[in-house]
Amino acid sequence: MCKVRGTVDAELKALSYGLVSSAGVDPIEKKPLYHFHPGSAIFSIGSWGCNLACAFCQNWTISQQMTSGGGDRYPPEQVVNKALQVGSIGIAYTYNEPLVGFEFVRDCAVLARKAGLVNVLVTNGYVRAEPAAELIPLIDAMNIDIKGMDDAFYREHCHAKLQPVLDFARQAVRGGAFVEITNLVIPDLNDDMKMIQALARWMREHLGESVPLHLSAYHPQYKLKNRATPVETLELAHETAAKELLYVFVGNARTKRGQNTACPKCGQVLIERVGYSTAIRGLKDRACSQCGRPAEVIVATGKDR
Repeated sequence: MCKVRGTVDAELKALSYGLVSSAGVDPIEKKPLYHFHPGSAIFSIGSWGCNLACAFCQNWTISQQMTSGGGDRYPPEQVVNKALQVGSIGIAYTYNEPLVGFEFVRDCAVLARKAGLVNVLVTNGYVRAEPAAELIPLIDAMNIDIKGMDDAFYREHCHAKLQPVLDFARQAVRGGAFVEITNLVIPDLNDDMKMIQALARWMREHLGESVPLHLSAYHPQYKLKNRATPVETLELAHETAAKELLYVFVGNARTKRGQNTACPKCGQVLIERVGYSTAIRGLKDRACSQCGRPAEVIVATGKDR
């Protein structure tokens, strides 16, 4: 199903090892990660394939196939050297589902850590506990996509199951990785406010109320032709989730709600955002400069506000 593994001379091989479909330097906020090195740029790479088959995939041109030629192939050393050359804080494994290229991500992450770079994983979280336990200690931060708190939704629209994703999210937090969660809000599929509330409540109970949630607008892609997510739906979802969580953001839509990070105690703006442009306003020594409440934000060493 992942399209990047097969048999060669009767042995199972990771056929996509070292194949890079996409590479570039992105704002860390694009992952999205809002509380990990805000305002930084990160070298981002993607390969091919996915272990889900979401009808609404936003990157289906690389996630649902592997080209016959396969694209360019790079050893981990070259990826790490490129990240260093461009002055990146680290490497983000993203665009397609990085976990289907587990061995390559692991090998890059080991070398990146030795080089003083951070590792960021943007993932659907569909992985067993044993390989996750091997990878999590190498990952500094990750954004995990939880597509909805309904197993039937996962089975019908993603050809997967919900529970492994929830288990991985808990394992990642317990393993010490910095975690943020994304939920793509799709009209008539997972936009019921009871489902939004269930996700936010589950996060509060199992991950912690300070783990950020990103509510992202859906636009018709791939096989799904549902209408785009109305801004009003996103704003209502933000209001619903914010009753359970300290930090809820709205993405991929034109709205002023859910853009900035505010201090949960006094309301002062800690981080201001306009699109992917970020300005740290109210942080001092990783705390609110107005009331002194510690902020759940990781700021680059030497750049603390």
